[in-house]
Amino acid sequence: MSDLLASDLRSPNAHSPNESASLTEWLDYMQQIHVSAIDMGLSRVLPVADALGVVQSAKDDAYVFTVAGTNGKGSTTAVIAEMCKAAGYKTALYQSPHLSAFNERVRINGEMVSDQTLIEAFSKVEAARLQCDLTLSFFEMTTLAALLIFAEADCDVWVLEVGLGGRLDVVNIIDPDMAVITNIGIDHVDWLGDNVEDIGREKAGILRKGIPLIYGAIEMPASVQQSIDTQQATCYQIGQDFSYRDIDATTWQYSNAAVTLQLPRPALSLTNTANALSAVLASPLDVDINAIEQALQTVKLGGRFDYRESHSRHWLFDVAHNEQGVEFLLAQLLPFWQQHVAKQSNQDSSANIPTPKIKMLFSMLGDKDIDKVVQRLTQAGLPISDWFVAEIDYPRAATTEQLQDVLVKYVDSTNMYEFDGLHTATHAVIEASQPQDLIVVCGSFHTIGEALSALSV
Repeated sequence: MSDLLASDLRSPNAHSPNESASLTEWLDYMQQIHVSAIDMGLSRVLPVADALGVVQSAKDDAYVFTVAGTNGKGSTTAVIAEMCKAAGYKTALYQSPHLSAFNERVRINGEMVSDQTLIEAFSKVEAARLQCDLTLSFFEMTTLAALLIFAEADCDVWVLEVGLGGRLDVVNIIDPDMAVITNIGIDHVDWLGDNVEDIGREKAGILRKGIPLIYGAIEMPASVQQSIDTQQATCYQIGQDFSYRDIDATTWQYSNAAVTLQLPRPALSLTNTANALSAVLASPLDVDINAIEQALQTVKLGGRFDYRESHSRHWLFDVAHNEQGVEFLLAQLLPFWQQHVAKQSNQDSSANIPTPKIKMLFSMLGDKDIDKVVQRLTQAGLPISDWFVAEIDYPRAATTEQLQDVLVKYVDSTNMYEFDGLHTATHAVIEASQPQDLIVVCGSFHTIGEALSALSV
Protein backbone atom coordinates (compact mmCIF):
# COMPACT_ATOMS: atom_id res chain seq x y z
CA MET A 1 0.00 0.00 0.00
CA SER A 2 2.60 2.56 1.04
CA ASP A 3 4.55 2.26 -2.21
CA LEU A 4 1.57 3.94 -3.91
CA LEU A 5 2.60 7.21 -2.37
CA ALA A 6 6.32 7.18 -3.04
CA SER A 7 6.48 10.51 -4.83
CA ASP A 8 4.31 13.06 -6.58
CA LEU A 9 6.72 13.47 -9.46
CA ARG A 10 6.85 10.93 -12.30
CA SER A 11 8.15 11.16 -15.82
CA PRO A 12 5.87 9.91 -18.61
CA ASN A 13 8.85 9.86 -21.01
CA ALA A 14 10.54 6.67 -19.83
CA HIS A 15 11.08 3.93 -22.41
CA SER A 16 9.80 0.39 -21.96
CA PRO A 17 12.44 -2.10 -20.79
CA ASN A 18 13.89 -4.40 -23.41
CA GLU A 19 13.46 -8.18 -23.53
CA SER A 20 16.50 -8.82 -21.34
CA ALA A 21 15.49 -6.38 -18.58
CA SER A 22 15.63 -7.61 -15.00
CA LEU A 23 12.84 -7.45 -12.43
CA THR A 24 14.56 -4.51 -10.76
CA GLU A 25 14.69 -2.63 -14.07
CA TRP A 26 10.99 -3.25 -14.62
CA LEU A 27 10.09 -2.06 -11.12
CA ASP A 28 12.22 1.07 -11.56
CA TYR A 29 10.58 1.77 -14.92
CA MET A 30 7.05 1.44 -13.55
CA GLN A 31 7.87 4.00 -10.87
CA GLN A 32 8.44 6.56 -13.64
CA ILE A 33 5.65 6.25 -16.20
CA HIS A 34 2.79 8.05 -14.46
CA VAL A 35 2.66 11.71 -13.52
CA SER A 36 1.50 11.04 -9.96
CA ALA A 37 2.30 8.20 -7.60
CA ILE A 38 -1.30 7.85 -6.53
CA ASP A 39 -4.23 8.49 -8.86
CA MET A 40 -7.37 7.02 -7.35
CA GLY A 41 -10.07 5.92 -9.75
CA LEU A 42 -10.70 3.02 -12.08
CA SER A 43 -11.33 4.78 -15.41
CA ARG A 44 -7.78 4.37 -16.69
CA VAL A 45 -7.31 0.86 -15.31
CA LEU A 46 -10.46 -0.76 -16.69
CA PRO A 47 -9.62 -0.47 -20.42
CA VAL A 48 -6.23 -2.10 -19.80
CA ALA A 49 -7.80 -4.79 -17.63
CA ASP A 50 -10.36 -5.50 -20.35
CA ALA A 51 -7.61 -5.78 -22.94
CA LEU A 52 -5.87 -8.34 -20.72
CA GLY A 53 -9.10 -10.25 -19.99
CA VAL A 54 -8.46 -10.45 -16.24
CA VAL A 55 -11.89 -9.24 -15.09
CA GLN A 56 -13.77 -11.82 -17.13
CA SER A 57 -11.37 -14.58 -16.11
CA ALA A 58 -11.98 -13.94 -12.41
CA LYS A 59 -15.75 -13.84 -12.97
CA ASP A 60 -15.83 -17.07 -14.96
CA ASP A 61 -13.21 -19.25 -13.32
CA ALA A 62 -12.50 -18.29 -9.71
CA TYR A 63 -14.05 -17.71 -6.31
CA VAL A 64 -12.83 -14.29 -5.13
CA PHE A 65 -12.32 -13.03 -1.58
CA THR A 66 -11.61 -9.28 -1.39
CA VAL A 67 -10.35 -7.92 1.93
CA ALA A 68 -10.38 -4.23 2.88
CA GLY A 69 -9.87 -2.48 6.22
CA THR A 70 -7.52 -0.21 8.11
CA ASN A 71 -5.52 -2.94 9.88
CA GLY A 72 -5.29 -6.71 9.72
CA LYS A 73 -5.73 -7.20 5.97
CA GLY A 74 -2.47 -9.07 5.58
CA SER A 75 -3.17 -11.55 8.39
CA THR A 76 -6.76 -12.06 7.24
CA THR A 77 -5.82 -12.74 3.63
CA ALA A 78 -2.99 -15.06 4.71
CA VAL A 79 -5.33 -17.20 6.82
CA ILE A 80 -8.03 -17.39 4.13
CA ALA A 81 -5.47 -18.42 1.53
CA GLU A 82 -3.85 -21.02 3.79
CA MET A 83 -7.20 -22.64 4.56
CA CYS A 84 -8.20 -22.80 0.91
CA LYS A 85 -4.82 -24.22 -0.04
CA ALA A 86 -5.03 -26.85 2.71
CA ALA A 87 -8.43 -27.86 1.33
CA GLY A 88 -6.88 -28.58 -2.07
CA TYR A 89 -7.84 -25.46 -4.00
CA LYS A 90 -5.26 -23.83 -6.24
CA THR A 91 -5.09 -20.55 -4.37
CA ALA A 92 -3.83 -17.15 -5.47
CA LEU A 93 -2.86 -14.56 -2.85
CA TYR A 94 -2.20 -10.89 -3.56
CA GLN A 95 -0.88 -8.66 -0.76
CA SER A 96 0.98 -5.37 -0.45
CA PRO A 97 3.40 -3.97 0.34
CA HIS A 98 6.30 -6.39 0.65
CA LEU A 99 9.03 -6.54 3.29
CA SER A 100 12.12 -7.72 1.40
CA ALA A 101 11.32 -8.93 -2.14
CA PHE A 102 8.58 -7.70 -4.47
CA ASN A 103 7.70 -11.34 -5.26
CA GLU A 104 6.20 -11.62 -1.74
CA ARG A 105 3.13 -9.81 -3.08
CA VAL A 106 2.14 -12.45 -5.62
CA ARG A 107 1.81 -16.05 -4.43
CA ILE A 108 0.20 -19.21 -5.76
CA ASN A 109 -0.35 -22.01 -3.26
CA GLY A 110 1.85 -20.16 -0.80
CA GLU A 111 4.85 -19.88 -3.12
CA MET A 112 6.14 -16.57 -4.43
CA VAL A 113 6.06 -16.39 -8.21
CA SER A 114 9.40 -16.15 -10.00
CA ASP A 115 11.10 -13.05 -11.35
CA GLN A 116 10.53 -14.34 -14.87
CA THR A 117 6.80 -14.85 -14.31
CA LEU A 118 6.52 -11.26 -13.08
CA ILE A 119 8.60 -9.89 -15.96
CA GLU A 120 6.45 -11.66 -18.55
CA ALA A 121 3.29 -10.31 -16.90
CA PHE A 122 4.70 -6.77 -16.72
CA SER A 123 5.54 -6.95 -20.41
CA LYS A 124 1.97 -7.96 -21.29
CA VAL A 125 0.48 -5.23 -19.09
CA GLU A 126 2.80 -2.68 -20.67
CA ALA A 127 1.75 -3.76 -24.17
CA ALA A 128 -1.93 -3.44 -23.23
CA ARG A 129 -1.31 -0.06 -21.63
CA LEU A 130 0.39 1.27 -24.75
CA GLN A 131 -2.37 -0.18 -26.91
CA CYS A 132 -4.92 1.76 -24.82
CA ASP A 133 -2.70 4.87 -24.88
CA LEU A 134 -2.92 5.34 -21.10
CA THR A 135 -0.54 5.86 -18.21
CA LEU A 136 -0.85 3.79 -15.05
CA SER A 137 0.65 4.16 -11.59
CA PHE A 138 3.13 1.67 -10.16
CA PHE A 139 0.46 0.03 -8.03
CA GLU A 140 -1.98 -0.18 -10.93
CA MET A 141 0.62 -1.77 -13.20
CA THR A 142 1.80 -4.30 -10.64
CA THR A 143 -1.72 -5.22 -9.51
CA LEU A 144 -2.83 -5.85 -13.09
CA ALA A 145 0.22 -8.05 -13.54
CA ALA A 146 -0.70 -10.07 -10.44
CA LEU A 147 -4.28 -10.53 -11.66
CA LEU A 148 -3.00 -11.63 -15.07
CA ILE A 149 -0.69 -14.19 -13.45
CA PHE A 150 -3.60 -15.62 -11.45
CA ALA A 151 -5.80 -15.80 -14.55
CA GLU A 152 -3.15 -17.51 -16.66
CA ALA A 153 -2.43 -19.99 -13.83
CA ASP A 154 -6.15 -20.86 -13.75
CA CYS A 155 -6.37 -20.50 -9.97
CA ASP A 156 -9.53 -21.77 -8.24
CA VAL A 157 -9.54 -19.15 -5.47
CA TRP A 158 -8.27 -15.56 -5.54
CA VAL A 159 -7.60 -13.84 -2.22
CA LEU A 160 -7.07 -10.12 -2.84
CA GLU A 161 -5.90 -7.50 -0.36
CA VAL A 162 -7.07 -3.96 -1.13
CA GLY A 163 -4.24 -1.45 -1.28
CA LEU A 164 -5.88 1.84 -0.30
CA GLY A 165 -9.52 2.35 0.64
CA GLY A 166 -11.68 0.09 -1.49
CA ARG A 167 -14.08 1.80 -3.86
CA LEU A 168 -11.40 3.35 -6.09
CA ASP A 169 -8.58 0.87 -5.51
CA VAL A 170 -7.44 -1.09 -8.56
CA VAL A 171 -8.20 -4.39 -6.79
CA ASN A 172 -11.87 -3.37 -6.95
CA ILE A 173 -12.02 -3.93 -10.71
CA ILE A 174 -12.56 -7.58 -9.76
CA ASP A 175 -16.06 -8.41 -8.49
CA PRO A 176 -15.68 -10.35 -5.25
CA ASP A 177 -17.83 -13.30 -4.28
CA MET A 178 -17.04 -12.61 -0.62
CA ALA A 179 -16.11 -9.27 0.95
CA VAL A 180 -14.28 -8.76 4.24
CA ILE A 181 -13.83 -5.45 6.04
CA THR A 182 -11.48 -6.05 8.95
CA ASN A 183 -12.08 -2.73 10.77
CA ILE A 184 -12.39 1.02 10.16
CA GLY A 185 -9.81 3.42 11.62
CA ILE A 186 -8.37 6.81 10.81
CA ASP A 187 -5.56 6.46 8.29
CA HIS A 188 -4.69 7.90 4.87
CA VAL A 189 -6.82 10.95 5.64
CA ASP A 190 -5.60 12.84 2.56
CA TRP A 191 -7.25 10.26 0.29
CA LEU A 192 -10.01 8.62 2.34
CA GLY A 193 -11.26 11.36 4.66
CA ASP A 194 -10.64 12.27 8.28
CA ASN A 195 -13.59 10.48 9.89
CA VAL A 196 -14.83 6.90 10.10
CA GLU A 197 -18.00 7.62 8.10
CA ASP A 198 -16.10 8.79 5.01
CA ILE A 199 -13.49 6.07 5.39
CA GLY A 200 -16.16 3.41 5.93
CA ARG A 201 -17.97 4.52 2.78
CA GLU A 202 -14.76 4.09 0.75
CA LYS A 203 -13.98 0.67 2.18
CA ALA A 204 -17.55 -0.56 1.72
CA GLY A 205 -17.11 0.18 -1.97
CA ILE A 206 -15.91 -3.42 -2.39
CA LEU A 207 -19.47 -4.69 -1.82
CA ARG A 208 -21.52 -6.10 -4.68
CA LYS A 209 -25.21 -6.89 -4.93
CA GLY A 210 -26.23 -9.76 -2.66
CA ILE A 211 -22.78 -11.03 -1.66
CA PRO A 212 -21.80 -11.89 1.94
CA LEU A 213 -19.77 -9.42 4.01
CA ILE A 214 -17.67 -10.34 7.02
CA TYR A 215 -17.33 -7.27 9.24
CA GLY A 216 -14.55 -7.72 11.78
CA ALA A 217 -15.16 -4.98 14.34
CA ILE A 218 -17.74 -4.35 17.07
CA GLU A 219 -18.46 -0.78 15.98
CA MET A 220 -19.85 -0.22 12.47
CA PRO A 221 -20.08 3.24 10.88
CA ALA A 222 -23.53 4.16 9.56
CA SER A 223 -22.01 4.55 6.09
CA VAL A 224 -21.08 0.85 6.05
CA GLN A 225 -24.57 -0.19 7.14
CA GLN A 226 -26.01 2.03 4.40
CA SER A 227 -23.84 0.27 1.81
CA ILE A 228 -24.93 -3.11 3.15
CA ASP A 229 -28.59 -2.10 2.80
CA THR A 230 -28.11 -0.62 -0.67
CA GLN A 231 -26.32 -3.74 -1.93
CA GLN A 232 -28.67 -6.10 -0.09
CA ALA A 233 -25.59 -7.83 1.26
CA THR A 234 -25.69 -10.46 4.01
CA CYS A 235 -23.51 -9.20 6.85
CA TYR A 236 -21.84 -11.40 9.48
CA GLN A 237 -20.37 -9.20 12.21
CA ILE A 238 -17.97 -10.15 14.97
CA GLY A 239 -19.60 -10.00 18.39
CA GLN A 240 -23.06 -10.54 16.89
CA ASP A 241 -22.91 -13.39 14.37
CA PHE A 242 -19.61 -14.97 15.38
CA SER A 243 -17.14 -14.70 18.23
CA TYR A 244 -14.01 -16.23 19.68
CA ARG A 245 -12.36 -16.67 23.04
CA ASP A 246 -8.82 -17.30 24.12
CA ILE A 247 -8.42 -20.60 26.00
CA ASP A 248 -4.68 -20.98 26.58
CA ALA A 249 -1.30 -20.65 24.87
CA THR A 250 -2.11 -23.43 22.38
CA THR A 251 -5.89 -23.35 21.96
CA TRP A 252 -8.76 -20.99 21.16
CA GLN A 253 -12.46 -21.36 20.51
CA TYR A 254 -14.49 -20.07 17.56
CA SER A 255 -18.31 -19.93 17.59
CA ASN A 256 -21.09 -18.94 15.22
CA ALA A 257 -24.77 -19.87 15.06
CA ALA A 258 -23.98 -23.22 13.44
CA VAL A 259 -20.73 -24.45 15.01
CA THR A 260 -18.40 -24.20 17.97
CA LEU A 261 -14.83 -25.20 17.20
CA GLN A 262 -11.86 -25.69 19.51
CA LEU A 263 -8.81 -24.99 17.36
CA PRO A 264 -5.01 -24.78 17.46
CA ARG A 265 -3.78 -21.27 18.15
CA PRO A 266 -2.16 -19.63 15.08
CA ALA A 267 0.83 -17.30 15.09
CA LEU A 268 -1.41 -14.41 13.99
CA SER A 269 -4.07 -12.25 15.63
CA LEU A 270 -7.12 -14.22 16.79
CA THR A 271 -9.44 -11.41 15.71
CA ASN A 272 -8.10 -11.52 12.16
CA THR A 273 -8.10 -15.32 12.22
CA ALA A 274 -11.75 -15.39 13.34
CA ASN A 275 -12.69 -13.00 10.53
CA ALA A 276 -10.87 -15.16 7.99
CA LEU A 277 -12.45 -18.36 9.27
CA SER A 278 -15.90 -16.75 9.11
CA ALA A 279 -15.30 -15.82 5.47
CA VAL A 280 -14.28 -19.36 4.58
CA LEU A 281 -17.22 -20.91 6.44
CA ALA A 282 -19.68 -18.49 4.79
CA SER A 283 -18.41 -19.41 1.33
CA PRO A 284 -19.56 -22.41 -0.72
CA LEU A 285 -16.04 -23.83 -0.74
CA ASP A 286 -15.50 -27.30 0.69
CA VAL A 287 -13.05 -26.60 3.54
CA ASP A 288 -13.31 -29.18 6.31
CA ILE A 289 -12.06 -29.14 9.89
CA ASN A 290 -8.85 -30.96 8.99
CA ALA A 291 -7.91 -28.27 6.47
CA ILE A 292 -8.77 -25.54 8.97
CA GLU A 293 -6.63 -27.10 11.70
CA GLN A 294 -3.74 -27.72 9.32
CA ALA A 295 -3.84 -24.14 8.07
CA LEU A 296 -3.85 -22.65 11.55
CA GLN A 297 -0.71 -24.59 12.44
CA THR A 298 1.19 -23.55 9.31
CA VAL A 299 0.04 -20.01 8.48
CA LYS A 300 2.60 -17.26 8.95
CA LEU A 301 3.13 -13.74 7.72
CA GLY A 302 6.37 -11.79 7.90
CA GLY A 303 6.23 -8.68 10.05
CA ARG A 304 2.97 -9.53 11.82
CA PHE A 305 3.86 -10.35 15.42
CA ASP A 306 6.82 -12.09 13.85
CA TYR A 307 9.18 -13.60 16.46
CA ARG A 308 12.66 -14.58 15.36
CA GLU A 309 16.06 -15.31 16.86
CA SER A 310 19.06 -13.77 15.13
CA HIS A 311 22.55 -12.65 16.15
CA SER A 312 21.98 -14.34 19.55
CA ARG A 313 19.09 -11.99 20.26
CA HIS A 314 15.31 -12.25 20.56
CA TRP A 315 13.42 -10.14 18.00
CA LEU A 316 9.78 -9.29 17.50
CA PHE A 317 8.81 -7.61 14.22
CA ASP A 318 5.43 -5.96 13.75
CA VAL A 319 4.36 -3.52 11.04
CA ALA A 320 2.02 -1.59 13.37
CA HIS A 321 2.00 1.99 12.04
CA ASN A 322 -1.16 3.58 13.44
CA GLU A 323 -3.00 3.65 16.75
CA GLN A 324 -5.28 0.74 15.92
CA GLY A 325 -2.34 -1.35 14.70
CA VAL A 326 -0.51 -0.69 17.97
CA GLU A 327 -3.56 -1.92 19.90
CA PHE A 328 -3.38 -5.19 17.95
CA LEU A 329 0.34 -5.43 18.72
CA LEU A 330 -0.05 -4.73 22.43
CA ALA A 331 -2.88 -7.24 22.82
CA GLN A 332 -0.41 -9.95 21.81
CA LEU A 333 2.78 -8.41 23.18
CA LEU A 334 1.77 -8.04 26.83
CA PRO A 335 1.10 -11.78 27.42
CA PHE A 336 4.02 -12.72 25.16
CA TRP A 337 6.34 -10.57 27.28
CA GLN A 338 5.26 -12.32 30.46
CA GLN A 339 5.97 -15.69 28.86
CA HIS A 340 9.35 -14.44 27.62
CA VAL A 341 10.39 -13.27 31.10
CA ALA A 342 9.32 -16.56 32.65
CA LYS A 343 11.18 -18.54 30.01
CA GLN A 344 14.40 -16.57 30.49
CA SER A 345 14.22 -17.04 34.26
CA ASN A 346 13.62 -20.79 33.98
CA GLN A 347 16.48 -21.39 31.55
CA ASP A 348 19.08 -20.79 34.24
CA SER A 349 17.44 -20.31 37.61
CA SER A 350 20.78 -20.64 39.42
CA ALA A 351 22.38 -17.71 37.62
CA ASN A 352 21.79 -14.10 38.59
CA ILE A 353 20.91 -12.99 35.11
CA PRO A 354 19.67 -9.40 34.79
CA THR A 355 15.94 -8.87 34.39
CA PRO A 356 15.03 -8.89 30.68
CA LYS A 357 14.25 -5.53 29.13
CA ILE A 358 12.65 -4.37 25.91
CA LYS A 359 14.73 -2.43 23.39
CA MET A 360 12.66 -0.59 20.80
CA LEU A 361 13.95 -0.20 17.22
CA PHE A 362 11.58 2.36 15.75
CA SER A 363 10.86 4.52 12.73
CA MET A 364 7.75 5.68 10.89
CA LEU A 365 6.55 7.49 7.80
CA GLY A 366 6.12 11.22 8.22
CA ASP A 367 2.44 11.28 7.21
CA LYS A 368 1.40 8.90 10.03
CA ASP A 369 0.27 9.93 13.51
CA ILE A 370 3.61 9.36 15.23
CA ASP A 371 2.46 10.98 18.46
CA LYS A 372 -0.45 8.61 19.04
CA VAL A 373 1.67 5.56 18.23
CA VAL A 374 4.48 6.55 20.61
CA GLN A 375 2.05 7.61 23.32
CA ARG A 376 0.31 4.24 23.26
CA LEU A 377 3.57 2.28 23.23
CA THR A 378 5.03 4.21 26.15
CA GLN A 379 1.88 4.06 28.28
CA ALA A 380 1.24 0.31 27.92
CA GLY A 381 3.23 -0.65 31.01
CA LEU A 382 6.03 -2.38 29.14
CA PRO A 383 9.62 -2.14 30.44
CA ILE A 384 11.03 -0.37 27.37
CA SER A 385 14.50 0.65 28.50
CA ASP A 386 15.78 2.30 25.31
CA TRP A 387 14.62 3.60 21.94
CA PHE A 388 16.80 3.31 18.83
CA VAL A 389 15.52 5.53 16.04
CA ALA A 390 16.64 6.29 12.50
CA GLU A 391 15.15 7.65 9.31
CA ILE A 392 13.78 5.11 6.85
CA ASP A 393 15.29 5.17 3.37
CA TYR A 394 12.02 6.19 1.72
CA PRO A 395 10.68 9.47 0.29
CA ARG A 396 7.87 9.79 2.83
CA ALA A 397 9.97 8.86 5.84
CA ALA A 398 9.80 10.86 9.04
CA THR A 399 13.09 12.61 9.67
CA THR A 400 15.11 11.76 12.75
CA GLU A 401 14.22 15.23 14.05
CA GLN A 402 10.49 14.51 13.67
CA LEU A 403 10.87 11.26 15.58
CA GLN A 404 12.92 12.96 18.29
CA ASP A 405 10.40 15.77 18.69
CA VAL A 406 7.68 13.25 19.48
CA LEU A 407 9.73 10.84 21.56
CA VAL A 408 11.09 13.52 23.87
CA LYS A 409 7.53 14.14 25.10
CA TYR A 410 7.27 10.58 26.41
CA VAL A 411 10.80 9.21 26.75
CA ASP A 412 13.78 10.46 28.76
CA SER A 413 16.40 11.76 26.35
CA THR A 414 19.04 9.57 28.04
CA ASN A 415 17.12 6.51 26.81
CA MET A 416 16.90 7.66 23.20
CA TYR A 417 19.55 6.99 20.55
CA GLU A 418 19.53 8.36 17.00
CA PHE A 419 21.32 6.91 13.98
CA ASP A 420 21.88 7.74 10.32
CA GLY A 421 19.93 4.76 9.06
CA LEU A 422 18.13 1.57 10.06
CA HIS A 423 21.14 -0.57 9.17
CA THR A 424 23.33 1.21 11.70
CA ALA A 425 20.55 1.34 14.30
CA THR A 426 19.89 -2.40 13.93
CA HIS A 427 23.48 -3.33 14.69
CA ALA A 428 23.65 -0.75 17.48
CA VAL A 429 20.70 -2.32 19.29
CA ILE A 430 22.41 -5.70 19.09
CA GLU A 431 25.51 -4.27 20.76
CA ALA A 432 23.48 -2.44 23.41
CA SER A 433 21.25 -5.39 24.37
CA GLN A 434 21.73 -8.57 26.35
CA PRO A 435 20.81 -12.11 25.24
CA GLN A 436 17.80 -12.18 27.58
CA ASP A 437 16.32 -8.94 26.22
CA LEU A 438 13.58 -8.62 23.61
CA ILE A 439 14.12 -6.26 20.68
CA VAL A 440 10.82 -4.98 19.28
CA VAL A 441 10.93 -3.53 15.76
CA CYS A 442 7.86 -1.59 14.64
CA GLY A 443 6.48 1.57 13.02
CA SER A 444 6.29 0.74 9.30
CA PHE A 445 6.63 -1.99 6.69
CA HIS A 446 9.80 -0.18 5.66
CA THR A 447 11.20 -0.26 9.19
CA ILE A 448 10.78 -4.03 9.28
CA GLY A 449 12.16 -4.52 5.77
CA GLU A 450 15.30 -2.47 6.40
CA ALA A 451 15.95 -4.11 9.76
CA LEU A 452 15.61 -7.59 8.24
CA SER A 453 17.94 -6.55 5.45
CA ALA A 454 20.50 -5.38 8.00
CA LEU A 455 20.29 -8.69 9.87
CA SER A 456 20.84 -10.69 6.69
CA VAL A 457 24.20 -9.03 5.95
